[in-house]
Amino acid sequence: MEKKYFSSYRPPLVDLPPLASPQLDSFRWFLDRGLRELFDEFSPVEDYTGNELALEFVDFYLDEPKCDEYYAKTHNLSYEAPLRIRAKLTNKRTKEIKEQEIFLTDLPLMTPRGTFIVNGVERVIVSLLARSFGLYFTANLYGGRKFFGAKIIPSRGAWLEIETESDGAMYVRIDRKRKIPVTALLRMLGMEDDESIKKAFSLVDNGGESHVLRTLEKDPTHGADEAFVEIYKRLRPGELATVDTARDLLGGMFSAERYDLSAVGRHKMNDRLGVKDKERKELRTLSLQDLTEIISQVIKMNNDLTAVPDDIDHLGNRRLRGVGEMLQNKLRIGMVRMKRTIQDRMSTLDIFTLAPAQLINARPFMAAVKEFFTTSQLSQYMRQENILTELEHLRRLTAMGPGGLTKERAGFEVRDVHPSHYGRICPIQTPEGPNIGLVVHLSSFARINELGILETPYARVKDGTITDEIIYMNAFEEARYNIASASIKVDENGKIHDEEVEARVKGQPSFISRAEVDFFDVYPSQAFSVSTSLIPFLEHDDANRAMMGSNMQRQAVPCINPQAPLVATGVEGRAARDSGRLIIAEEDGLVKKVDASGVVVKTGNKEKTYKLINYLRSNDFTTITQRPSVNVGDKIKKGDVLADVSSSDRGQLALGQNVLAAFVSWGGSNFEDAVIISERLVKKDVFTSVHIMDFSVAVRDTKLGPEITTYDIPNVGEDKLKDLDEEGIVRIGAEVTAGDILVGKITPKGEADLTPE
Repeated sequence: MEKKYFSSYRPPLVDLPPLASPQLDSFRWFLDRGLRELFDEFSPVEDYTGNELALEFVDFYLDEPKCDEYYAKTHNLSYEAPLRIRAKLTNKRTKEIKEQEIFLTDLPLMTPRGTFIVNGVERVIVSLLARSFGLYFTANLYGGRKFFGAKIIPSRGAWLEIETESDGAMYVRIDRKRKIPVTALLRMLGMEDDESIKKAFSLVDNGGESHVLRTLEKDPTHGADEAFVEIYKRLRPGELATVDTARDLLGGMFSAERYDLSAVGRHKMNDRLGVKDKERKELRTLSLQDLTEIISQVIKMNNDLTAVPDDIDHLGNRRLRGVGEMLQNKLRIGMVRMKRTIQDRMSTLDIFTLAPAQLINARPFMAAVKEFFTTSQLSQYMRQENILTELEHLRRLTAMGPGGLTKERAGFEVRDVHPSHYGRICPIQTPEGPNIGLVVHLSSFARINELGILETPYARVKDGTITDEIIYMNAFEEARYNIASASIKVDENGKIHDEEVEARVKGQPSFISRAEVDFFDVYPSQAFSVSTSLIPFLEHDDANRAMMGSNMQRQAVPCINPQAPLVATGVEGRAARDSGRLIIAEEDGLVKKVDASGVVVKTGNKEKTYKLINYLRSNDFTTITQRPSVNVGDKIKKGDVLADVSSSDRGQLALGQNVLAAFVSWGGSNFEDAVIISERLVKKDVFTSVHIMDFSVAVRDTKLGPEITTYDIPNVGEDKLKDLDEEGIVRIGAEVTAGDILVGKITPKGEADLTPE
């Protein structure tokens, strides 16, 4: 299909990334690394004494799927593969080792399109956009003055909130309980005497009032033991606090077993504190040094009148949790329950005859998998009106869900468009109802890095000329540079035309000279989602109408004869291809045979058959059917389109029809949102679509006898029953209209006693 490029802008400086990659990459990480991490975390499981038995998870593997995805969908099965582990049981007394392979669960597998098929239904796990783990600086206003604090949010363990009171004393709350002077926490972690505390903050605590001295005055403790007891009293009021019980509870509070900042939490904390130390880059717990630096930073901010707290709505402070990470977290809960069962069985069964299979009860693990894929808030029934709907469902992000917000609690700030969304989250495409701003979509060029942080590409500019070097940046990195928009004039050599250009200077719009430009947008539609990028002349649309257009394209039902748009934006080909519904040639070759069931391609001496799907019902009752787009004898290259789907034409997304439209009043018949179409459009089935409905009838055994399907239904005329067979079921090929009988069923009825009347 030949296309002409009329745009005054340059073609994109970088290709669109694979559009389904947010889902595919996350699940691939889970299979490659996430499962291994999970089993390593719980291995070995020892008995309660730690002296008799140890069970190790040596290895795991997935078998081949039981059936292919098409068979699973048509037979109401799940597309899954058995997950097995190799367990090694060591008897520490006799030094005997037993190894066994144990079946854990059937794990649903992701299809090449990024979806899961569970009980014959195609589902999507929507990514969660939640607040990132790590360190945040906050502020409270007292008498017109800002008093700063900090929040340390780990992925697992106690939350710490440091705050400064109006008298200058600093307190900490552990897990939102009663506040404790921050010096008591320092003593508990090893900085015991007043002198060492004063010395640690002497360089920063030099404002008008000493925050450290004020805090020490309020601190009733004078050593580590007293600090343990004092903190225990605040966390467990009403319980008897002794040094031993306090040390038992609090001693391991920041140990690796009970506290985990996560890789992203440590990265953000180091970034915020400017840590260059290599050892601390790997540390996943909170150290005394971290706490000292955080308190120092809070004191510095209290003494600096220009200091501002962190913006929690900034995209740099939010991260994406993909399907892989969320599934790993869910399975961790199953593993904890499984571990408890193993330890219970270790202490009750005979340790000399024990085998690994007797210890492992996989039920909690199976339950966690089933719960995640069937009842989780983020496991959604896939919308399938057309292939764009499918693709955008895969790229959807939500702020609601486990560990996220709720509709009722979310205010305007969270829902609003933020400058840091540019190139990462689409400012246009979002639902219009109560979910506005909470459900959003990825921008077309955005990618997710290994920490779950959204990045967008920019081309480096040197001396006013655009280079081929492409850099992906997160929202915080971007704010350090001057970035010019892709809509400014550039000559054929990449030199910026004007002396002074419009740019985002450290995140704020401004004008600068071309020599000061550091980076350049890769494409004008970089900020928008795939759906919004499909709107031609988007810049002439009102934002509200563009939002309606983006959302309503996803509601288009496929026509019988799809047509690619005459006026396109260049994204149509990739949108259709990345939906995973087109049949693409895997190798060069010659087409030998074409029919509705498949395309046969000959490559050298080998023949490959590409099977086609015919009239498969989608989740939204539209038709998924693949039509060959090649003829016998065609020479094809690797990557060519062999077959289109219901909503594509020659490899291009085709959601509507190219019709001649007149903007004219027609006797009031086309008032407001009414449209008049010609009779020819109806006769030629231009806008006709095919829908497949599924009806089922339950035939039960009742107390009075069985229900029966039959065509002999009392009090119904012959004309109503003419299409039923002897079993009372409508025959294949019958044309039916609304109100026709599809299945005749009679139910036994009891003899009712007559009333006195």
